[in-house]
Amino acid sequence: MPNVLNEDQRESIPSFLPSSPANLGLDLRGGVSLLLSVDAEQSVTKQLNDLLREARAKLQTTRGDNRISYTALRVEDDAVRFRLRDNSMSDRAIALMREMNQPIGGPLGAPSIEVSQAGNGEIEISFTPQRVEEIMAEATRQTVSKLGPRLDPDGLGEFLVQPSGESDIIVEAPGESDPERLIRLIEQPGVLTFNLVVEDQNALSEALRTGQPRVGNIIRQSVTGETLLLEADPIIEGDMVRSSSQGFHPENNLPVVNFTFNSTGAQLFGQATSQNRNRRFAILLDDVVQSAPRINRPILGGSGFIEGSFTVESARELATVIQAGALPAQVNVESVRVVGPTLGQDSIEAGALASIIGLILVAIFMLIAYGLFGIFAVGSLIVNILLIFGALSGLGATLTLPGIAGIILTIGMAVDANVLVFERIREESRNGRKPISAIESGYQQALSTILDANITTLLAASVLYTLGSGPVKGFAVTLAIGIFTSVFTAFVLTRWFSVIWLRATRPTKLPM
Repeated sequence: MPNVLNEDQRESIPSFLPSSPANLGLDLRGGVSLLLSVDAEQSVTKQLNDLLREARAKLQTTRGDNRISYTALRVEDDAVRFRLRDNSMSDRAIALMREMNQPIGGPLGAPSIEVSQAGNGEIEISFTPQRVEEIMAEATRQTVSKLGPRLDPDGLGEFLVQPSGESDIIVEAPGESDPERLIRLIEQPGVLTFNLVVEDQNALSEALRTGQPRVGNIIRQSVTGETLLLEADPIIEGDMVRSSSQGFHPENNLPVVNFTFNSTGAQLFGQATSQNRNRRFAILLDDVVQSAPRINRPILGGSGFIEGSFTVESARELATVIQAGALPAQVNVESVRVVGPTLGQDSIEAGALASIIGLILVAIFMLIAYGLFGIFAVGSLIVNILLIFGALSGLGATLTLPGIAGIILTIGMAVDANVLVFERIREESRNGRKPISAIESGYQQALSTILDANITTLLAASVLYTLGSGPVKGFAVTLAIGIFTSVFTAFVLTRWFSVIWLRATRPTKLPM
């Protein structure tokens, strides 16, 4: 129903008019619908790890007599904890940790952290309940904003990614036939870091023997099976990557992932490679070392590539994940629903049939009730439907099954204005007015009533669009468009038909 023009016909349409077919939603086109849940508590843990690094940096700034000696700095029981070697420094340590507070909502906002002495010489730093709620809500918002570019990087798939409740997300992918591909993209955290390799074999052997690397180091496995000891603090993080794309290795032509840093990342990477010549650095994606090249010379261009056992498709997917950025928390797929294109086609055919039946029934009623003027109303009604599809195409709106229901409802509502006008005209004609005067008076007197009725319906459509989601929005959009087009066709088109008829026939009596 929405795609009725072939390519040549669309090219012949003037450029200022919409020529593309209306976008079909999931229920009409088929595709995949996913219900996701965000592990928002994981984002709190990530923020606690950031708080731990900030606390370590603060403690390391103390010098001389004011030096705060500590041990066992860790994240435990939803708090950052460390033990003082000298309990007399507790007040000093608490005051120093409170300097990390960043009030919520600005300088006068509520505190974001709580610092207290937990006993046994331990200092405890935790987020306030208000800050925890803010982190969890922000995790869901950021996940929604990052999933869209990750799943639909070109923005041409018209994917719907929207929150549902506090920590759930609905994803609708019209036309998608491979739910596993979507799940693979969604479940990959996409955390990219660049860490220097610690090339001390004794330290690596000790870490492997004890299972505990030295402070500031971490152990990671590479895709080739090599075990590496790395510096825990990365030199570059993924949020400094400006762009990423699939490419090919300049020497062996195997698929790689090209990346380019932003200005800050390029500067930091250039400094790090200049200061660590002949050392190796590891490129980690989700804590797995993809490659660990040696720095032979400073890399000042701000770009590079990740090599590994990639296919063209896997390299393209990885580039998409890096480009969109890491998710703030783990996302779990709760349910998968696949809508077949056959079902979508059946919905289109059923909607088209319902529209045609509704149009025929309305036409029969208008012809019986108003004769020639009923024909004018039916002509306006057909133009009204064409205008709705034109508006949907021009606005780039997506047509869903509830949207078709809104169009069918519009067919019934569109004649309301004509009925009110025609009844006024009939009443004025019975009171002895001439045809031209009766028509003019009928339109003038019916205007306020028609506007009141349609404005209230428009307000209802606005509420549905604001508070609703997905299909409800689709219904509200088509209903709102139908309100404008029906009023326009009733007061402009039907009136124009009537004026043409009056000028051509000069009747003494109205045929209604």
